[in-house]
Amino acid sequence: MTATTPTATTAVPTAEPPSAAPPRRGPASRRRSTPLTIAMLAALAYFLLPLFWLLIASTKSTQDLFDSFGLWFSQAPQLLTNVRETFAQDDGVYVHWLLNTVVYAGVSAVGAALLAAAGGYGFAKFRFRGDRTAFSLVLGAVMVPTTALAIPTYLLFAKASLVNTPWAVILPSLVNPFGLYLMRVYAQDAVPDSVLEAARIDGAGEARIFFRIALRLLAPGLVTVLLFTLVATWNNYFLPLIMLNDPDLYPVTVGLSSWAAQAQNGGAGASSDMLALVVTGSLLSIVPLVVAFLLLQRYWQSGLAAGGVKQ
Repeated sequence: MTATTPTATTAVPTAEPPSAAPPRRGPASRRRSTPLTIAMLAALAYFLLPLFWLLIASTKSTQDLFDSFGLWFSQAPQLLTNVRETFAQDDGVYVHWLLNTVVYAGVSAVGAALLAAAGGYGFAKFRFRGDRTAFSLVLGAVMVPTTALAIPTYLLFAKASLVNTPWAVILPSLVNPFGLYLMRVYAQDAVPDSVLEAARIDGAGEARIFFRIALRLLAPGLVTVLLFTLVATWNNYFLPLIMLNDPDLYPVTVGLSSWAAQAQNGGAGASSDMLALVVTGSLLSIVPLVVAFLLLQRYWQSGLAAGGVKQ
C-alpha cells in the first residue's frame, strides 16, 4: 500500500487595499483664517482710507469739498492748481514752514537716535551702581504723556530765554525714553561681548569702540529710532504751538492750523479756497516722510532678524 502524505496548505492572507491617506495641508491652507483675514482688511482700510480721502480732497476746490462725495473726484479736478496756489499763498510762506519742519525733525531725529544708541549701549554692556534703578526710571518715563510735560517745559525754557527759538522745539525732542529702551534691548544681542573684549585687548578706548564698532552693529535699531523720532517731530503740533509765537518759525503743522483758522474766521489774507489749500498742504507735508521711509527701509529691514540665531 502506498501511503499518501497529506500536504499542508498555507493560508495566504489577503491584503486589504490601503486606505486613502488624508491629503496633507500645505502651510498656506493651514494658516488661512477668515476672521484674521477680515481683521487685516479692516485694519488696512482703517489706515488707507484717510490717505485716500486726503488724496481725493486735494484735487477739489473748497466748494467741491462740501458739495461732492468725499471718497471720489469732483467733476473738475484741480490738483495742480491747488499745489501752485499752496506754494504761492502769503508770498510762499508754506515753503518756509516746510523748511522749518525739515530742520526741526532732521536735527531732532539724528540727535535723539544717537543719544538713545549711546544710552541703550551703556545700559546693555556696562554695569554700574544704580543701573537698574536708572533703567526703571527710563521705563517710567515712557508712560508719561508728552502733553503733561508741555507746561513745565515751557516754564523751564522761558527761564532760559529759549522760548520762540528753534531750540524750544529741538531740545525737548532729543529726549526719547522709548528709543533708549528699544536700543538697550537691541544692543543686548546685536553687539557681542566677545567683539568688545577683543577690541579692548587690542587697546581701543571705549569711545572708539562705540563709534567704530558698536554704532555700526546698532545701525538697524538706530534707523528705527530715527524714523520714529522723525515722524513724531514732523507731526508734532502742541509743543511748537505753545513754544513759538513768530509765524516765520512755525512748522508746517502749526502753519496749516493758522490757515485753517483764517479760513474759518475770514481773517486777513484768507481766500475763498483756503480750506482746499490746507488739505493740499497736508498732502504735500507727508511726501517727505514717505521718501525718508523708502530710503531708510533697507537699513530697517536688515535688523528684523537680528538676534534670531544665537552663536
